[in-house]
Amino acid sequence: MKKVERINTIMRYINNRSRFTISEIMQEFNISRSTAIRDIREIEAMGMPLVAEVGRDGGYFVMNNSVLPTVRFTDNEIKALFLAFMATRNQQLPYLKSRQSLAEKLLGLISENQQDELVLLNQILLFEGTNPNNPDLLDLSDLPHPMLEQLIENILLDSYLWITVQEGEQRKSYPICLLHLYREKSRWLIEGFHLEAEKPQIIPVDHLTDVKPYPVKNRMSRKKILEKQRRQKKAVNLVLDLGPKAIAQFRKYHPLTVSISYTNPYQTSARLNTFVDVGKEEEMSEMVSWLLFLGEDVTVREVPGEVLEKLREKVRLY
Repeated sequence: MKKVERINTIMRYINNRSRFTISEIMQEFNISRSTAIRDIREIEAMGMPLVAEVGRDGGYFVMNNSVLPTVRFTDNEIKALFLAFMATRNQQLPYLKSRQSLAEKLLGLISENQQDELVLLNQILLFEGTNPNNPDLLDLSDLPHPMLEQLIENILLDSYLWITVQEGEQRKSYPICLLHLYREKSRWLIEGFHLEAEKPQIIPVDHLTDVKPYPVKNRMSRKKILEKQRRQKKAVNLVLDLGPKAIAQFRKYHPLTVSISYTNPYQTSARLNTFVDVGKEEEMSEMVSWLLFLGEDVTVREVPGEVLEKLREKVRLY
């Protein structure tokens, strides 16, 4: 561990304890007594108000009502934060409406040399959805759906919600328990459980027109919801064996409801078991397109006839 990183970690270790000793610091961070003493002195010089206790069992404690000094980041930590921030462009995430302000504050925390490196990285790296001729021009609006932030604010208080959804020409309102909020194919989706119909639902956030807390006290517990989901789970009708190339494609993208089980310790082969509702044309077409995306490194063990026919039609078109 580099010195700057170690100092930052020790500061947090100290701040989370009522008292500590040099021996504890030595043992926790695997450093010598002289290094521990130098680190403590440096932390004191940075402004952390430590009070020493004299005596055989003496140690240190942080003065009450103290504030941690400014956090110092390593070069790699700064690059990681900056790249993670820039990679979210064009992702339509909430809380990122003022990118310029956030970027300026991040740059204000670091040295001029670190700033120069980040400016160079920003010039060189292009992320998905960036126009190479004009990196500041995004393919899509960077603003999230207006309901997304409202939805998240409600979830932080309670996952039981009363939602209003636009379905074609109709608006329907009903209670749900939100299990997951996820992004797939550039759309935000809710995986929820309809509390009145007692069935799982996938709801596009784009279709929401209103979100409110669901204050009913006598409601189905999350444990019972998950148990009902398990019982309602459809029988598996699609079984595939995936080789290393197909696994690599699976990792790039897969529907939330689909998972794989590795069949060797090296994770170079896997089994995929899922259900395809052949009665839903759109769902089946999406699954067929995704299966073609996996590539040729796939062995089919079981597949519905309707899906197989769709696959053949697609292949003929290609």
